[in-house]
Amino acid sequence: MLESKATMAGWLLKARSRCRFSLSSALHHPRFIFFFSHVAEREHVHTSTLTKPSFIDPTAAVHPDALIGQGVSIGPFCSVSSSAKLGNGCRLYPGSHVSGRTELGDNCTLMTGAVVGDDYPGCTVIGSNNSIGYHAVIGVKCQDMKHKPEDECFLEIGDNNDIREHTSIHRSSKSTFRTVIGNGNLIMGSCHIAHDCKIGDNNIFANNTLLAGHVEVEDYVHTGGGTAVHQFCHLGSYSFLGGGSVLTQDVPKYVMVAGERAELRGLNLVGLTRCGFSTAEVYHFLNLVGLNCIFITTKQIFWVMFQIRNLRTAYRKIFMSFDANAGSLEERIAEVVLFVFAYFFRELVRYLVSSLGWISHGKLILQELHEELGHVPAVRAMLQSIRNSIAENRRGICRIRHWNVS
Repeated sequence: MLESKATMAGWLLKARSRCRFSLSSALHHPRFIFFFSHVAEREHVHTSTLTKPSFIDPTAAVHPDALIGQGVSIGPFCSVSSSAKLGNGCRLYPGSHVSGRTELGDNCTLMTGAVVGDDYPGCTVIGSNNSIGYHAVIGVKCQDMKHKPEDECFLEIGDNNDIREHTSIHRSSKSTFRTVIGNGNLIMGSCHIAHDCKIGDNNIFANNTLLAGHVEVEDYVHTGGGTAVHQFCHLGSYSFLGGGSVLTQDVPKYVMVAGERAELRGLNLVGLTRCGFSTAEVYHFLNLVGLNCIFITTKQIFWVMFQIRNLRTAYRKIFMSFDANAGSLEERIAEVVLFVFAYFFRELVRYLVSSLGWISHGKLILQELHEELGHVPAVRAMLQSIRNSIAENRRGICRIRHWNVS
Protein backbone atom coordinates (compact mmCIF):
# COMPACT_ATOMS: atom_id res chain seq x y z
CA MET A 1 0.00 0.00 0.00
CA LEU A 2 2.77 2.45 0.92
CA GLU A 3 4.61 1.63 -2.29
CA SER A 4 1.49 2.23 -4.38
CA LYS A 5 0.92 5.64 -2.69
CA ALA A 6 4.54 6.62 -3.31
CA THR A 7 4.21 5.56 -6.93
CA MET A 8 1.02 7.58 -7.30
CA ALA A 9 2.62 10.72 -5.73
CA GLY A 10 5.62 10.43 -8.00
CA TRP A 11 3.38 10.13 -11.03
CA LEU A 12 1.43 13.26 -10.03
CA LEU A 13 4.60 15.29 -9.51
CA LYS A 14 5.94 14.14 -12.85
CA ALA A 15 2.68 14.99 -14.61
CA ARG A 16 2.60 18.42 -12.98
CA SER A 17 6.13 19.18 -14.11
CA ARG A 18 5.17 18.25 -17.67
CA CYS A 19 2.02 20.37 -17.65
CA ARG A 20 2.37 23.15 -20.23
CA PHE A 21 -0.55 25.25 -19.07
CA SER A 22 0.08 25.90 -15.42
CA LEU A 23 -0.67 29.44 -14.16
CA SER A 24 2.99 30.29 -13.75
CA SER A 25 3.94 29.13 -17.22
CA ALA A 26 0.97 30.92 -18.75
CA LEU A 27 1.82 34.24 -17.13
CA HIS A 28 5.42 34.01 -18.31
CA HIS A 29 4.66 32.67 -21.75
CA PRO A 30 6.14 34.89 -24.50
CA ARG A 31 2.81 35.19 -26.31
CA PHE A 32 1.08 36.36 -23.12
CA ILE A 33 3.74 39.01 -22.46
CA PHE A 34 3.75 40.11 -26.11
CA PHE A 35 -0.03 40.53 -26.14
CA PHE A 36 -0.26 42.64 -23.03
CA SER A 37 2.72 44.77 -24.01
CA HIS A 38 0.86 45.77 -27.17
CA VAL A 39 -2.31 46.43 -25.20
CA ALA A 40 -0.35 48.82 -22.98
CA GLU A 41 1.10 50.61 -25.99
CA ARG A 42 -2.39 51.31 -27.29
CA GLU A 43 -3.35 53.10 -24.08
CA HIS A 44 -3.04 56.88 -23.66
CA VAL A 45 0.48 58.26 -23.56
CA HIS A 46 0.17 59.14 -19.86
CA THR A 47 -1.29 55.82 -18.73
CA SER A 48 2.05 54.51 -17.47
CA THR A 49 2.58 57.66 -15.44
CA LEU A 50 -0.92 57.66 -13.98
CA THR A 51 -0.79 54.02 -12.94
CA LYS A 52 2.73 54.22 -11.55
CA PRO A 53 2.75 54.81 -7.79
CA SER A 54 4.55 57.81 -6.40
CA PHE A 55 7.88 57.30 -4.68
CA ILE A 56 8.94 59.43 -1.70
CA ASP A 57 12.33 58.74 -0.20
CA PRO A 58 12.23 58.25 3.61
CA THR A 59 14.70 61.10 4.09
CA ALA A 60 12.53 63.60 2.17
CA ALA A 61 10.46 66.12 4.15
CA VAL A 62 7.04 66.22 2.46
CA HIS A 63 4.26 68.02 4.31
CA PRO A 64 1.07 65.95 4.71
CA ASP A 65 -1.03 68.78 3.21
CA ALA A 66 1.00 68.93 0.00
CA LEU A 67 -0.87 67.77 -3.11
CA ILE A 68 1.16 65.07 -4.85
CA GLY A 69 0.10 63.72 -8.24
CA GLN A 70 0.52 60.19 -9.53
CA GLY A 71 3.85 58.85 -10.65
CA VAL A 72 5.79 61.51 -8.73
CA SER A 73 9.35 60.71 -7.65
CA ILE A 74 10.83 62.64 -4.70
CA GLY A 75 14.46 61.84 -3.99
CA PRO A 76 16.52 61.94 -0.80
CA PHE A 77 16.71 65.11 1.29
CA CYS A 78 14.06 66.96 -0.73
CA SER A 79 11.45 69.20 0.88
CA VAL A 80 7.89 69.99 -0.21
CA SER A 81 5.85 72.63 1.62
CA SER A 82 2.25 72.37 2.77
CA SER A 83 0.94 74.69 0.03
CA ALA A 84 2.80 73.01 -2.81
CA LYS A 85 1.14 71.14 -5.63
CA LEU A 86 3.06 68.66 -7.79
CA GLY A 87 1.53 67.44 -11.04
CA ASN A 88 1.66 63.92 -12.39
CA GLY A 89 5.03 62.51 -13.30
CA CYS A 90 7.13 65.20 -11.60
CA ARG A 91 10.66 64.25 -10.55
CA LEU A 92 12.56 65.88 -7.71
CA TYR A 93 16.21 64.89 -7.67
CA PRO A 94 18.09 64.72 -4.35
CA GLY A 95 18.37 67.98 -2.47
CA SER A 96 15.76 69.94 -4.45
CA HIS A 97 13.14 72.04 -2.65
CA VAL A 98 9.61 73.27 -3.36
CA SER A 99 8.50 76.03 -0.98
CA GLY A 100 5.49 78.27 -0.43
CA ARG A 101 2.49 78.40 -2.76
CA THR A 102 4.04 76.67 -5.73
CA GLU A 103 2.36 74.68 -8.48
CA LEU A 104 4.30 72.38 -10.78
CA GLY A 105 2.57 71.07 -13.90
CA ASP A 106 2.84 67.54 -15.19
CA ASN A 107 6.22 66.01 -15.99
CA CYS A 108 8.38 68.74 -14.51
CA THR A 109 11.94 67.93 -13.41
CA LEU A 110 13.92 69.59 -10.63
CA MET A 111 17.59 68.72 -10.66
CA THR A 112 19.79 68.49 -7.57
CA GLY A 113 19.87 71.68 -5.51
CA ALA A 114 17.06 73.44 -7.40
CA VAL A 115 14.89 75.75 -5.29
CA VAL A 116 11.39 76.64 -6.52
CA GLY A 117 9.06 78.98 -4.66
CA ASP A 118 9.31 81.08 -1.53
CA ASP A 119 7.45 81.43 1.76
CA TYR A 120 6.69 85.10 1.07
CA PRO A 121 3.14 86.17 0.05
CA GLY A 122 2.23 85.31 -3.51
CA CYS A 123 2.68 82.22 -5.61
CA THR A 124 4.74 80.56 -8.32
CA VAL A 125 2.92 78.71 -11.11
CA ILE A 126 4.94 76.53 -13.51
CA GLY A 127 3.43 74.72 -16.49
CA SER A 128 4.08 71.25 -17.85
CA ASN A 129 7.24 69.62 -19.20
CA ASN A 130 9.65 72.12 -17.71
CA SER A 131 13.19 71.24 -16.68
CA ILE A 132 14.89 73.24 -13.92
CA GLY A 133 18.63 72.72 -13.69
CA TYR A 134 21.11 72.18 -10.91
CA HIS A 135 21.01 74.81 -8.15
CA ALA A 136 18.62 77.07 -10.07
CA VAL A 137 16.56 79.45 -7.93
CA ILE A 138 13.08 80.08 -9.33
CA GLY A 139 10.22 82.12 -7.91
CA VAL A 140 11.89 83.75 -4.91
CA LYS A 141 11.55 87.28 -3.55
CA CYS A 142 12.66 90.04 -5.88
CA GLN A 143 15.63 92.32 -5.28
CA ASP A 144 13.73 95.57 -5.83
CA MET A 145 14.42 97.99 -2.98
CA LYS A 146 10.89 99.39 -3.33
CA HIS A 147 9.31 96.02 -2.67
CA LYS A 148 7.22 95.77 0.49
CA PRO A 149 7.32 92.45 2.38
CA GLU A 150 3.54 92.37 2.78
CA ASP A 151 2.88 92.68 -0.97
CA GLU A 152 1.98 89.54 -2.86
CA CYS A 153 4.27 88.77 -5.77
CA PHE A 154 3.82 86.33 -8.62
CA LEU A 155 5.72 84.30 -11.20
CA GLU A 156 4.12 82.46 -14.12
CA ILE A 157 6.07 80.07 -16.34
CA GLY A 158 4.59 78.32 -19.38
CA ASP A 159 5.31 74.90 -20.86
CA ASN A 160 8.34 73.16 -22.36
CA ASN A 161 11.00 75.48 -20.99
CA ASP A 162 14.57 74.36 -20.33
CA ILE A 163 16.00 76.39 -17.44
CA ARG A 164 19.60 75.42 -16.88
CA GLU A 165 21.94 75.39 -13.90
CA HIS A 166 22.41 78.35 -11.53
CA THR A 167 19.70 80.41 -13.21
CA SER A 168 17.67 82.81 -11.06
CA ILE A 169 14.15 84.03 -11.90
CA HIS A 170 12.42 86.35 -9.45
CA ARG A 171 8.80 87.07 -8.70
CA SER A 172 7.12 90.41 -9.38
CA SER A 173 7.70 93.44 -7.19
CA LYS A 174 4.02 94.30 -6.64
CA SER A 175 0.71 92.48 -6.50
CA THR A 176 -0.44 94.27 -9.66
CA PHE A 177 2.56 93.04 -11.68
CA ARG A 178 3.61 89.61 -12.92
CA THR A 179 6.89 88.05 -13.93
CA VAL A 180 5.96 85.97 -16.97
CA ILE A 181 7.94 83.37 -18.92
CA GLY A 182 6.32 81.97 -22.07
CA ASN A 183 6.70 78.59 -23.75
CA GLY A 184 9.60 76.76 -25.34
CA ASN A 185 12.41 78.98 -24.05
CA LEU A 186 16.00 77.84 -23.53
CA ILE A 187 17.57 79.74 -20.63
CA MET A 188 21.18 78.64 -20.32
CA GLY A 189 23.36 78.51 -17.24
CA SER A 190 23.78 81.42 -14.80
CA CYS A 191 21.17 83.64 -16.44
CA HIS A 192 19.18 86.13 -14.37
CA ILE A 193 15.62 87.32 -15.04
CA ALA A 194 14.60 90.01 -12.59
CA HIS A 195 11.21 91.11 -11.28
CA ASP A 196 8.33 92.03 -13.59
CA CYS A 197 10.03 90.81 -16.77
CA LYS A 198 7.83 89.50 -19.57
CA ILE A 199 9.41 86.85 -21.78
CA GLY A 200 7.67 85.53 -24.89
CA ASP A 201 8.06 82.17 -26.63
CA ASN A 202 10.96 80.29 -28.23
CA ASN A 203 13.73 82.57 -27.04
CA ILE A 204 17.33 81.49 -26.46
CA PHE A 205 19.33 83.20 -23.72
CA ALA A 206 23.00 82.21 -23.72
CA ASN A 207 25.02 81.85 -20.52
CA ASN A 208 25.17 84.83 -18.16
CA THR A 209 22.42 86.79 -19.88
CA LEU A 210 21.19 89.35 -17.36
CA LEU A 211 17.77 90.98 -17.65
CA ALA A 212 17.00 93.79 -15.22
CA GLY A 213 13.52 94.60 -13.94
CA HIS A 214 10.56 95.27 -16.25
CA VAL A 215 12.37 94.11 -19.40
CA GLU A 216 10.08 92.85 -22.16
CA VAL A 217 11.28 90.23 -24.62
CA GLU A 218 9.10 89.18 -27.52
CA ASP A 219 9.47 85.90 -29.47
CA TYR A 220 12.47 84.21 -31.12
CA VAL A 221 15.05 86.52 -29.56
CA HIS A 222 18.65 85.23 -29.30
CA THR A 223 21.19 86.67 -26.90
CA GLY A 224 24.92 86.01 -26.84
CA GLY A 225 26.80 85.13 -23.69
CA GLY A 226 27.26 87.85 -21.09
CA THR A 227 24.54 90.14 -22.44
CA ALA A 228 23.18 92.72 -19.98
CA VAL A 229 19.88 94.55 -20.50
CA HIS A 230 18.88 97.74 -18.65
CA GLN A 231 15.56 98.17 -16.85
CA PHE A 232 12.42 98.81 -18.92
CA CYS A 233 14.07 97.92 -22.24
CA HIS A 234 12.10 96.17 -24.97
CA LEU A 235 13.58 93.49 -27.25
CA GLY A 236 11.66 92.98 -30.49
CA SER A 237 10.93 89.62 -32.07
CA TYR A 238 13.62 87.89 -34.14
CA SER A 239 16.34 90.21 -32.91
CA PHE A 240 19.88 89.09 -32.10
CA LEU A 241 22.08 90.47 -29.31
CA GLY A 242 25.80 89.89 -29.70
CA GLY A 243 27.84 88.43 -26.87
CA GLY A 244 28.92 90.89 -24.19
CA SER A 245 26.47 93.56 -25.31
CA VAL A 246 25.20 96.13 -22.82
CA LEU A 247 21.76 97.41 -23.78
CA THR A 248 20.37 100.61 -22.36
CA GLN A 249 17.72 101.21 -25.04
CA ASP A 250 15.19 99.24 -27.07
CA VAL A 251 16.01 96.82 -29.88
CA PRO A 252 13.59 96.93 -32.86
CA LYS A 253 12.31 93.79 -34.50
CA TYR A 254 14.47 91.82 -36.94
CA VAL A 255 17.77 93.61 -36.20
CA MET A 256 21.17 92.75 -34.72
CA VAL A 257 22.90 94.76 -32.01
CA ALA A 258 26.34 94.39 -30.46
CA GLY A 259 28.91 96.35 -28.53
CA GLU A 260 29.77 97.46 -25.01
CA ARG A 261 27.11 100.11 -25.55
CA ALA A 262 25.02 98.21 -28.02
CA GLU A 263 24.70 99.62 -31.53
CA LEU A 264 22.58 98.52 -34.46
CA ARG A 265 24.58 96.25 -36.77
CA GLY A 266 22.06 95.39 -39.49
CA LEU A 267 19.23 92.96 -40.06
CA ASN A 268 19.21 89.52 -38.48
CA LEU A 269 18.93 87.81 -41.86
CA VAL A 270 20.36 84.49 -40.68
CA GLY A 271 17.89 84.32 -37.81
CA LEU A 272 14.97 85.19 -40.07
CA THR A 273 15.94 82.50 -42.56
CA ARG A 274 16.39 79.84 -39.89
CA CYS A 275 12.98 80.58 -38.44
CA GLY A 276 11.28 80.24 -41.82
CA PHE A 277 10.05 83.80 -41.40
CA SER A 278 10.17 84.96 -45.00
CA THR A 279 8.44 81.92 -46.46
CA ALA A 280 5.39 82.47 -44.27
CA GLU A 281 5.34 86.17 -45.06
CA VAL A 282 5.50 85.71 -48.81
CA TYR A 283 2.63 83.23 -48.70
CA HIS A 284 0.60 85.94 -46.99
CA PHE A 285 1.44 88.38 -49.78
CA LEU A 286 0.59 85.85 -52.48
CA ASN A 287 -2.79 85.34 -50.85
CA LEU A 288 -3.43 89.09 -51.11
CA VAL A 289 -2.90 89.22 -54.86
CA GLY A 290 -4.48 85.84 -55.64
CA LEU A 291 -1.33 84.08 -56.84
CA ASN A 292 -1.70 80.87 -54.83
CA CYS A 293 -1.47 78.66 -57.91
CA ILE A 294 2.02 79.84 -58.95
CA PHE A 295 4.83 77.29 -58.75
CA ILE A 296 7.28 77.24 -55.84
CA THR A 297 10.05 78.78 -57.95
CA THR A 298 7.95 81.88 -58.48
CA LYS A 299 7.18 81.99 -54.77
CA GLN A 300 10.87 81.91 -54.05
CA ILE A 301 11.34 84.89 -56.37
CA PHE A 302 8.68 86.77 -54.43
CA TRP A 303 10.34 85.71 -51.18
CA VAL A 304 13.59 87.40 -52.17
CA MET A 305 11.99 90.34 -53.92
CA PHE A 306 9.34 91.35 -51.42
CA GLN A 307 10.78 90.39 -48.06
CA ILE A 308 14.54 90.48 -47.58
CA ARG A 309 15.00 93.28 -50.08
CA ASN A 310 12.31 95.45 -48.52
CA LEU A 311 13.59 94.93 -45.01
CA ARG A 312 17.11 95.84 -46.10
CA THR A 313 15.89 98.94 -47.90
CA ALA A 314 13.80 100.03 -44.94
CA TYR A 315 16.70 99.52 -42.55
CA ARG A 316 19.12 101.51 -44.72
CA LYS A 317 16.75 104.39 -45.26
CA ILE A 318 15.95 104.69 -41.55
CA PHE A 319 19.26 103.97 -39.87
CA MET A 320 21.98 104.48 -42.50
CA SER A 321 20.97 107.77 -44.09
CA PHE A 322 23.98 110.12 -44.33
CA ASP A 323 21.93 112.92 -45.90
CA ALA A 324 21.77 115.98 -43.67
CA ASN A 325 18.32 116.75 -45.07
CA ALA A 326 16.95 113.29 -44.32
CA GLY A 327 14.68 114.67 -41.61
CA SER A 328 13.66 113.23 -38.27
CA LEU A 329 13.30 109.54 -37.53
CA GLU A 330 9.53 109.74 -37.85
CA GLU A 331 9.83 111.47 -41.23
CA ARG A 332 12.22 108.78 -42.45
CA ILE A 333 9.77 106.09 -41.32
CA ALA A 334 6.99 107.76 -43.33
CA GLU A 335 9.29 107.96 -46.35
CA VAL A 336 10.05 104.25 -46.05
CA VAL A 337 6.35 103.43 -46.02
CA LEU A 338 5.80 105.35 -49.27
CA PHE A 339 8.93 103.86 -50.83
CA VAL A 340 7.95 100.28 -50.02
CA PHE A 341 4.44 100.77 -51.39
CA ALA A 342 5.82 102.25 -54.62
CA TYR A 343 8.29 99.39 -54.93
CA PHE A 344 5.50 96.83 -54.54
CA PHE A 345 3.47 98.54 -57.26
CA ARG A 346 6.36 98.80 -59.71
CA GLU A 347 7.56 95.22 -59.30
CA LEU A 348 4.07 93.79 -59.39
CA VAL A 349 3.25 95.57 -62.65
CA ARG A 350 6.54 94.38 -64.16
CA TYR A 351 5.78 90.80 -63.14
CA LEU A 352 2.18 90.80 -64.33
CA VAL A 353 3.00 92.32 -67.72
CA SER A 354 6.12 90.29 -68.53
CA SER A 355 5.25 86.91 -67.04
CA LEU A 356 1.51 86.53 -66.90
CA GLY A 357 0.22 89.02 -69.46
CA TRP A 358 -2.39 90.43 -67.09
CA ILE A 359 -2.30 93.89 -68.70
CA SER A 360 -6.04 94.41 -68.67
CA HIS A 361 -6.33 93.37 -65.02
CA GLY A 362 -3.27 95.25 -63.78
CA LYS A 363 -5.08 98.39 -62.64
CA LEU A 364 -7.73 96.43 -60.76
CA ILE A 365 -5.16 94.29 -58.97
CA LEU A 366 -3.07 97.32 -58.02
CA GLN A 367 -6.12 99.07 -56.65
CA GLU A 368 -7.00 96.07 -54.47
CA LEU A 369 -3.38 95.67 -53.41
CA HIS A 370 -3.15 99.33 -52.40
CA GLU A 371 -5.99 98.77 -49.95
CA GLU A 372 -4.32 95.69 -48.46
CA LEU A 373 -0.65 96.71 -48.34
CA GLY A 374 -1.08 98.04 -44.83
CA HIS A 375 -1.50 94.42 -43.76
CA VAL A 376 1.86 93.19 -45.09
CA PRO A 377 3.38 92.08 -41.77
CA ALA A 378 7.15 92.28 -42.25
CA VAL A 379 7.94 95.95 -42.84
CA ARG A 380 4.85 97.12 -41.01
CA ALA A 381 5.87 95.23 -37.88
CA MET A 382 9.39 96.63 -38.00
CA LEU A 383 8.18 100.20 -38.43
CA GLN A 384 5.64 99.83 -35.65
CA SER A 385 8.34 98.45 -33.36
CA ILE A 386 10.48 101.53 -34.02
CA ARG A 387 7.55 103.87 -33.42
CA ASN A 388 6.80 102.18 -30.11
CA SER A 389 10.40 102.50 -28.97
CA ILE A 390 10.53 106.26 -29.59
CA ALA A 391 7.29 106.92 -27.71
CA GLU A 392 7.39 109.23 -24.71
CA ASN A 393 7.32 106.51 -22.05
CA ARG A 394 10.01 104.36 -23.67
CA ARG A 395 13.80 104.50 -23.66
CA GLY A 396 14.32 104.98 -27.40
CA ILE A 397 16.27 102.65 -29.67
CA CYS A 398 19.92 101.68 -29.65
CA ARG A 399 22.20 104.14 -31.36
CA ILE A 400 23.18 103.55 -34.96
CA ARG A 401 26.66 102.43 -35.89
CA HIS A 402 28.02 104.54 -38.77
CA TRP A 403 30.69 102.56 -40.56
CA ASN A 404 33.83 104.38 -41.69
CA VAL A 405 33.71 104.19 -45.49
CA SER A 406 36.83 106.28 -46.15
